[in-house]
Amino acid sequence: PQPCHREQDVRFNDAVIGVVLMLVAAAIVLYAQTFPAFPGQDYGPSLFPTVIGCALFIASAILVVRGIVTRRGAGWAYFAPWTREPHHVVSFALVLLALVLYILVSDDAGFLLSSFVILLTLFVWLGVRWPLALVVAVATTLVIDWFFGGLMRVPLPRGILNLIS
Repeated sequence: PQPCHREQDVRFNDAVIGVVLMLVAAAIVLYAQTFPAFPGQDYGPSLFPTVIGCALFIASAILVVRGIVTRRGAGWAYFAPWTREPHHVVSFALVLLALVLYILVSDDAGFLLSSFVILLTLFVWLGVRWPLALVVAVATTLVIDWFFGGLMRVPLPRGILNLIS
């Protein structure tokens, strides 16, 4: 791939992104080891994040190698055209804000409410029509709750649902 040479574009080489993702993957694996084990089980809540973290680490290492091999004199970073479009930059920032917001409010609001509100907000912002956004936000929230809470037995925060039951 040819690097973009315009000064107003920004994009990082795959090696740079790979190193950052390797650090994130290592942090995920290390933090997952602090999760309490379930008595009488060979695995606990740390299994899934550890597997994901290890897979992310391996994929990131591949990115680093690919970035170094394909660099061929190109810079480590250059601007991409989407960075000049405010809607794309705000969309990127909104996804990051949604992650931080989930971390901050999910214990009090609960997984179901916080996930639904965040997904609906992101869908509408990204241009999904309201009826479809509502259906997909509800369905996605319920499927994730069923998979992690029911099937995988990962305790998701109940938040305000604790007040009802």
